[in-house]
Amino acid sequence: MQKEQRDAMSDNEVLDNLRFERAFVELGGYERSVREPRKELSIFQESPACPNYAAPEKTVPCEECFLMSFVPKEKRSETVPCHHIPLNASGDTVASLEGSGDDFKVHEAFHGWLCGAIKQMEARATKA
Repeated sequence: MQKEQRDAMSDNEVLDNLRFERAFVELGGYERSVREPRKELSIFQESPACPNYAAPEKTVPCEECFLMSFVPKEKRSETVPCHHIPLNASGDTVASLEGSGDDFKVHEAFHGWLCGAIKQMEARATKA
């Protein structure tokens, strides 16, 4: 993540948000509902870390989200930019994996990215 991309948010705030997201995931935050088992939850969008979480309408522009610095520049104008964050060396994204019916693969790639991003930021913080 580049410094100029994080104008409004410090590394510590980004790291705190990533840790919060990891805890949310590890506590089953994206598991399908018992009431609506066919409804796949949208990674990032249905997290309390999303600035528009539980809002009936999108009121906060995605540009203000802590995740934008992870989104490739050419994908920042997408409807859901965070779904275009490369999650692994294969270049899989939430957008490319979602809807495949393989929740495990989506969650595994997402969780791996999340843990890697946290580890990388923590390592950078200890060097500073």
